[in-house]
Amino acid sequence: MAEKKLVEQITSMDEDFAKWYTDIVKKADLIDYSSVKGCMIIRPYGYAIWENIQRLLDARFKATGHENVYMPMFIPESLLNKEKEHVEGFAPEVAWVTHGGSERLTERLCVRPTSETLFCEHYANIIRSYRDLPKLYNQWCSVVRWEKTTRPFLRSREFLWQEGHTMHATAEEAEAETLQMLNVYADFFEKDLGMPVLRGRKTDKEKFAGAKATYTVEALMHDGKALQGGTSHNFGDGFARAFDIQYLDRDNTLKYCHQTSWGVSTRIIGGIIMTHGDDSGLVLPPAVAPIQVVIVPVQQHKEGVLDAAYALRDRLSKVARVKVDDSDNSPGWKFAEYEMKGVPLRVEIGPRDLANNSCVIVRRDNREKLFVSLDDVEKTVTEQMEALTLALYEKASKNREERTYTATTLDELIGIAAEKSGYIRAMWCGELECELALKEKADVTSRCMPFDAEPVGDKCVCCGKPAKTLVYWGKAY
Repeated sequence: MAEKKLVEQITSMDEDFAKWYTDIVKKADLIDYSSVKGCMIIRPYGYAIWENIQRLLDARFKATGHENVYMPMFIPESLLNKEKEHVEGFAPEVAWVTHGGSERLTERLCVRPTSETLFCEHYANIIRSYRDLPKLYNQWCSVVRWEKTTRPFLRSREFLWQEGHTMHATAEEAEAETLQMLNVYADFFEKDLGMPVLRGRKTDKEKFAGAKATYTVEALMHDGKALQGGTSHNFGDGFARAFDIQYLDRDNTLKYCHQTSWGVSTRIIGGIIMTHGDDSGLVLPPAVAPIQVVIVPVQQHKEGVLDAAYALRDRLSKVARVKVDDSDNSPGWKFAEYEMKGVPLRVEIGPRDLANNSCVIVRRDNREKLFVSLDDVEKTVTEQMEALTLALYEKASKNREERTYTATTLDELIGIAAEKSGYIRAMWCGELECELALKEKADVTSRCMPFDAEPVGDKCVCCGKPAKTLVYWGKAY
């Protein structure tokens, strides 16, 4: 009864996807709501997922030569105003500090929505010659954007993220960095999170405020809406000119630096939920699961069962993050609880298993039961975690394939957008007017212009004029 009751607390995703999502983030103990409207409390289990994301990405960043720094959370208004396009892009979302204690500040301070201007000020102070380049910095912090509509992990007024900010001697080096970091993100999503992504460039309308070019990894959720997973921006020398960041080159002439920035945030957790979750709760990729294996002793009151469970934990701890649930809750309650929390593998061990020198391994994604010899258990657990990640990737890839459509006329695109959910591949002339028209007529936005995409025609789906590029259109979180 306990298992049935627990699962019933989650609304079916087919019945109400938004309610299903909210049920999971609450009932899997990922977040709680705060008295500060639009801000969330990330509970230990949710934060542990973020810590694993942070650990894996941080290792990738350091392997590519990046160093972590920390910048102030306040930005003087005059500093923010130095790059016109940038400040205009963020103005509607900025939170301002006007008082320090009881005294009114002589200049307003912005609570950082992003840190380009702070990094630029710092780089202008420390970069003097070509020997100082490149500067490859990254920051783990929180940022504030005063969103009107919020949803846990996907959009909140304060959220956690990393923001890389780098400076280079040439345009070619900056472009190489921008694409390198996009590929770092794509590999992380696909290999660690089991989430297939599109790699491509954003249109000028959708690019980051102040950027020369924005590249993106886009993931498709179970319900057919897109999620921008991570972005990498090439700023060219625009910020460097605004902040006068110059270096003395080998030829003894002063030149402006070229800049990049790139970031992912806690919205990744929302993406994991909506890509892999089911009606019983979370399904976590092993790489980021706080608990990779939960051991459930069956008939634990019987002699030797708990000792065997602890011995198994000690062995498996060498290859996985393991927990033994030796509480007095029933096995059925425990099964439902760890399904809800998305633990990749459940190991059951009881008197009958001990007699056979075996245990039962149950996979979270397909609930497949494996009867395994204790002699080979470490090898089997490792193999099953790898197989589970691959299965998640393949399932998500199949969902994306089935929800990707092609349109060659405006009526066709409007019809697909009205009746189906997913990506719509269609050609575009490159004009903002057509991009805005598609938003108005079909309620879709450009998700990305994928690299090396095969064209699906030679005319713009909107105006019929010669097309410049293929675009994936869709609705997004």
